[in-house]
Amino acid sequence: MMLREKMFPCQSREAVITVQNYHNGIMDGYLQHPRLAHREKVESLSQMILLLNSLIDMEDCPNPSLPLVPSDCTGTGKACVFRIQILFREHYTWQGRLIWQAENMEIVFHSAIELIQLLDEILGE
Repeated sequence: MMLREKMFPCQSREAVITVQNYHNGIMDGYLQHPRLAHREKVESLSQMILLLNSLIDMEDCPNPSLPLVPSDCTGTGKACVFRIQILFREHYTWQGRLIWQAENMEIVFHSAIELIQLLDEILGE
């Protein structure tokens, strides 16, 4: 992802998503945003959400995402096992706990996007 080194106001949270093909969560499309030097290829809804969230995090606006868990799950050659406990569902999103069995670690999440971010950070790209 190539980023522009300009300052943008908090109101620059608008992105343009062009979807050329979509089937079962797999998409062929791209995302454009003022912070991106070029349009970014998007191949899934989760990739789109994570990219949008990282662009918003770059702004000095209130409520940035919390720093996530550093780890090396993919380099071990072992499968990572997680338990996801959905404790509440409010306003069309989930709140619950992600339990990483091998590390004996429990992480609370407050939304589906936060859960996606946690898993993405743990598993690596």
